[in-house]
Amino acid sequence: MRKRRAVIVAAMAASVLLPARGVAATAAPEPAAATLPAHIYGGAWPTSHLQGVTVDTKKGYAYWSFTQMLVKTDLRGNVIGTVEGLTGHLGDIDLNHQDGRVYGSLEYKAEKAFYIAVFDVDRIDRVGMDAETDGIMTAVHLDEVVEDFTADMDGNGVFDGDTADTADHRYGCSGIDGVSFGPGFGQRGGPQKLMVAYGIYSNTSRTDNDHQVVLEYDIGDWQKYERPLTQDAPHRSGPKHPEGKYFAYTGNTTYGVQNLQYDPYTKNWIMAVYRGKKAGFPNYSLFTVDATAEPERGEIVGQPKPETGKLLTLRPNGLYDPATGVWGWEFHGEYGFEALGRGYYYVAESRPVDDGGVPKYEGEIRLYRWTGKSPTPFEQVALTPDGQ
Repeated sequence: MRKRRAVIVAAMAASVLLPARGVAATAAPEPAAATLPAHIYGGAWPTSHLQGVTVDTKKGYAYWSFTQMLVKTDLRGNVIGTVEGLTGHLGDIDLNHQDGRVYGSLEYKAEKAFYIAVFDVDRIDRVGMDAETDGIMTAVHLDEVVEDFTADMDGNGVFDGDTADTADHRYGCSGIDGVSFGPGFGQRGGPQKLMVAYGIYSNTSRTDNDHQVVLEYDIGDWQKYERPLTQDAPHRSGPKHPEGKYFAYTGNTTYGVQNLQYDPYTKNWIMAVYRGKKAGFPNYSLFTVDATAEPERGEIVGQPKPETGKLLTLRPNGLYDPATGVWGWEFHGEYGFEALGRGYYYVAESRPVDDGGVPKYEGEIRLYRWTGKSPTPFEQVALTPDGQ
C-alpha cells in the first residue's frame, strides 16, 4: 500500500500547495497582518531554552514556555507576569480559544507522570507567581503516555528509565511535547480537539521508532479531571485512554514533535522537529500532515510484532524521498510555531546568553508568511522602521 501511494504522490511533487478556502469553525480569530508586529522579544530567563509560544491576538498577549516557567508579555514584549516553580519539563503550549486558557505538555519522567498543564492566563498579572500556590495552574494526567513510556519491550522485567539506549519505551516514547487545538483528523471543521504528540528518543539501532505518535483528546469533560498539581506528590487524575491514537511515518527524529500546530489556512497539521540521525531517511526538520485526509488503518511498520493503527497522510508537497515515501520541508520551528490565519505565522528562535555572568536563555518570535515553495515554504515579513 505504501509503495502504491508513493507512486501516486510522486506524480504530484511538482505542485505547489494552494491555500484551502474558508476557516475551520474552531480556528483562532484572523488578524490583519498589518496590525501585528513583525518581531516580539520574549526576554532572557535563567531557565532552559524556549519550548513553545502561543499568541492571543484578540487580547494582545503572547505566552512563552521556557521549560521551567511560563512568561506572559504583551505584543511589544513588555513582561506582564510569570508562572514559576515548575520542577518538571514544560514543553509546547497552545491557547484554547474557547475557554481562553493556555494548555501545555508537562513531564515528570522520574515520577513516570505526564500531564497537560492548564494555565488560567487571565490571572497572570505579576512576575514570580507560583505554579502550585497561586491557583494559576491545574493539570490532567495522561495514562496512555505512561503505558508507552514505561513499556517493557525487551521483557526483562526492568524499566530502564529516561534513556534512549534501550529497547524499552513503546514506539521509542520519551514522553510528550507538541500540543495544539484543531479539528479531528479528516475533518474540515467542527469541535476542536486537543492533539498531543509524543517525544521520541533518538535511537538509530531500532526499527520501531520511525513514526510520530499523536493522541487526540476531547476536553469537553476535562473539568472532572483537573486538579492542582503538588509536584512532590503528583496526582493521577485523567482519562484512561485518548479518543484517538495516530501515527505519521517520518523516520526517527530527535525527541519527536517539538512543536505541533494546526493551520486553518493550508489545512495542515504542522510538525516541527529536531531532525533525525537515522541513515536511510531524509531527516527533514518539518512535516505537514493533511488535516482533511481521513486516517487509514494500516501497518505500523517496524514493530517487534505485527501491529496496525490509524495512519496519517503527509501532505504531498515540498521535498520527497522516493526510497521511504516521506515528504517534508527544511525550516526551523522547533522552538515555537504559531499559525495566525491568512497564511501568517510567528516562528520562534532561542539561544543561550550571558547576563553579567548569569547563564540565561532568550526567546523571540518573528513574523512569516506562507509561500508553499520548496524546500522552505515560509518567508520572513520585513520589519517596519520602528523595528516591529
